[in-house]
Amino acid sequence: MLYREAGQFKTTYVADGQIFPIRQDRIAFVLLLAVAFVVIPLGASEYWFSAILTPFLVLALAALGLNILTGYAGQLSLGSAAFMAVGAYASYNFQLRIDGIPILLSFVLGGVCAAGVGVLFGLPSLRIKGFYLAVATLAAQFFVIWVLTKFPWLSNDSSSGVISAQKINILGIAIDTPMRKYLLVLSVVSILALTAKNLVRSSTGRAWMAVRDMDVAAEVIGIPLMKTKLLAFAVSSFYCGIAGALYAYCYLGSVEPDGFSLELSLRILFMIIIGGVGSILGAFLGSAFILLLPIFLDNFLPPLANLLHLPLRSESLSHIQLMVFGALIIFFLIVEPHGLARLWQITKEKLRLWPFPH
Repeated sequence: MLYREAGQFKTTYVADGQIFPIRQDRIAFVLLLAVAFVVIPLGASEYWFSAILTPFLVLALAALGLNILTGYAGQLSLGSAAFMAVGAYASYNFQLRIDGIPILLSFVLGGVCAAGVGVLFGLPSLRIKGFYLAVATLAAQFFVIWVLTKFPWLSNDSSSGVISAQKINILGIAIDTPMRKYLLVLSVVSILALTAKNLVRSSTGRAWMAVRDMDVAAEVIGIPLMKTKLLAFAVSSFYCGIAGALYAYCYLGSVEPDGFSLELSLRILFMIIIGGVGSILGAFLGSAFILLLPIFLDNFLPPLANLLHLPLRSESLSHIQLMVFGALIIFFLIVEPHGLARLWQITKEKLRLWPFPH
């Protein structure tokens, strides 16, 4: 009843092409930004900023990058964490080697370096697809980690490859508190998410989806496969590179090559599976679910075990978390392959028709 588009007429092409064509969506988006930028900084604790909100946004950005490649362009990848590592180490070296370079420019250049590496490992997509492409991108995961460990110059001659991120200073303002780091990450993620939303609605996004649905037919109607696929790898890796830089500078502060392991790539893949493949919103829903579920289980299972007088050890708790992850992935693949984003879309469709029968 409150979610109707009847009576909202569009009189120009610009109005018809808005990101949020329905007035209620625009209002909800503005309110969401107000809560994220104003309400949360006033009420959240440092633990929430440093342990929950900042990693949620960083991983959501990485999942968004993978969703562009896998969800919209249909190219499987298992090297997301490797591209994050390239972004983190490249940003660190730009800050280290070039005096006076702005930190945000270092992040962008780190993303560009990750895009270059992504294009390099995306070349096999011109000949292979599916699981074979996933194995080819898996090579990036091992190769990048090997390079970062083998060449100490990239980590400022650190034998273990560990780097400590430099201090963040933007326009004379020191970003040295969890709240300020959260606001920085939130600003970057908001801009990149809106950019991705516009991008997938453009001719580039339509070309990606055409290649995803049937690459032979896309090539017949004039879509260049090489340019389209490599552009998807470049944009996806750029987003992952920015996420890696934020991961190092705003979340951990100190990272090592092994921190960008295959496990992190799989977690990002699980995020888009649970959140929704081919959905901008799905990247955020999947990141929230994957990050908050262990916290929920840590706080829910011990009291439940005590209530039922059952022994529950810490290692058993971690095993239960893995079992729940696996069960949920199987559930979404079978029951709702489009994930949480599709469930939210169904809810909005029912709200449009309520109280009338569907």
